Amino acid sequence: MELELRRGHLQTMAKIALYIFIIVTTIGLSLTADILGMNQSISYGETLVSSDLIFELGFFTPGNSSMSYLGIWYKFSPETVVWVANRNNPLAERSGVLTFSTVGNLVLLNQSNGVVWSSKSSRVLQNPVVQLLDSGNLVLWDKFSSSSNEAYSWQSFDYPSDTLLAGMKLGLNLKTGFEWRLTAWKSMDDPSPGDYVNLLNYSQGLFQYEIVQVDGHSKKFRTGQWNGVQFVGIPPIPIPEQAIVPIFMFNETEISFMFEVQKSQLLLKMTLNYSGVLQVFVTDRSRSAMSNLMHEFPSDSCNLYDRCGANAICSLGLCECVKGFMPRSPDEWKVLEFSSGCMRTIPTNCSKGEGFMEIKRVKLPDLLDVTLNKNMSLKKCKDECLKNCSCMAYANSDIRDGGSGCLMWLGDLIDMRVFEKQNYGQTLYIRLSASELGMHTYAN
Repeated sequence: MELELRRGHLQTMAKIALYIFIIVTTIGLSLTADILGMNQSISYGETLVSSDLIFELGFFTPGNSSMSYLGIWYKFSPETVVWVANRNNPLAERSGVLTFSTVGNLVLLNQSNGVVWSSKSSRVLQNPVVQLLDSGNLVLWDKFSSSSNEAYSWQSFDYPSDTLLAGMKLGLNLKTGFEWRLTAWKSMDDPSPGDYVNLLNYSQGLFQYEIVQVDGHSKKFRTGQWNGVQFVGIPPIPIPEQAIVPIFMFNETEISFMFEVQKSQLLLKMTLNYSGVLQVFVTDRSRSAMSNLMHEFPSDSCNLYDRCGANAICSLGLCECVKGFMPRSPDEWKVLEFSSGCMRTIPTNCSKGEGFMEIKRVKLPDLLDVTLNKNMSLKKCKDECLKNCSCMAYANSDIRDGGSGCLMWLGDLIDMRVFEKQNYGQTLYIRLSASELGMHTYAN
């Protein structure tokens, strides 16, 4: 009798186990599965989850939208999407399938088996494997090759959406011209490419990061140029000390910015939102939402591009014409409308006695009409600027080891601001007529 009861109990347990197995198989992949192999696929409701349960990949429908997308989000905060595959080709129905093509590409198929997105791998893979890493990077490689970064056939980190995660690059491959850039969502409910991009502007060996409105290519914010130590217009971001390490790469192959997180319990992301503001979020992994906003770019009115117009300087939200200049439209300035900028009070004409006024701790003007000589001293730069009747101002291009290199501005000076604190900004020398030279300072 006792033996029969045991047999009945075992049979019941077996039926329960089988029932659970069927349910799990029907619903989809195990929540701990981070790898998808050949002949496997993911449908709506199924997900990949990174091994340490940080990131999750699957299909989502944002906000009030009726469209579906393949994306990656934080496991603890599903509403915080950090990457979207089919931004340009949403699925109108919840029937998308992520699988592999015959040549090993990762492909997203719609209800009619049409390809709406593909990884477009550079080589044919015989046994493709895709894995969601704890970094949030979705990587594709051949099963019988190494899984090191160099062996990845494709990775999502090379194709950012609106978010920069630790280990992702933002910049430019100088050999191929390939760009790593952020593109904002169209709206809170629409992850299609929006109105703003965050990219590296590189020309003549000079570079800076900019937030640009796609329609009309108008700038909303710029970091200021790299001066060998930092971007001249960016003070340090107030993030936990020694927790985040910024890494800037500048060589013959690439110019790029990335960051690493030194404390494993912290998560950091930089997101370009749909209104064109780059936001820095830091949170502890134990929390349930990515809501700790640490910094924004632009962070104040002086950070807004060309806030004060030409030949003017912004300080503490107020605009002032540079000495030797006056408002081009005084009536507009009286009502705090500064876009018309400033013009010279007394034109310069390369006459004897002209010189320069020094302004310290300034965000140098935009790189619109400049010349660069990396081997010229500051003294020689001054002499060359005086010889050139079009030269409006000059500064060192590199501040390391006492300063070197010569930057000369040959047109209006755009988007300048003065910082209150030491070690922010740089020294700029602005040309004045002989009668206007004298004591005047913006940064005591």
